[in-house]
Amino acid sequence: MSRRLRELAVLPFLLAGLAACSASVGSTSTLSADEVASSAEDALEEQIGVRPTISCPEDLEAKVGEEARCTLTGGDDPTEYGVTVRVTSVDGNDATFDVEVDEEPLG
Repeated sequence: MSRRLRELAVLPFLLAGLAACSASVGSTSTLSADEVASSAEDALEEQIGVRPTISCPEDLEAKVGEEARCTLTGGDDPTEYGVTVRVTSVDGNDATFDVEVDEEPLG
């Protein structure tokens, strides 16, 4: 098995826990669902060295304590894991949030 396949096979186990990330809010007080997903993917890739695929169904208001539930998959593994993205601070046009991956798969 190649190194890349091994990394993807253990992806869910490595992702449990928190990763911090930030995004620019711009002129609105919300982050688009695509921007939230992309920022969460960036943070997790930086943490573990493998980029997961994250999909968020709704925009996230840039207000401390607001959260969104997203879904994560890794590589060719169709298993889905829940992801909670929670805003931890807002400073001007920048929002910082934590990304927490569920320990158990969805369903």
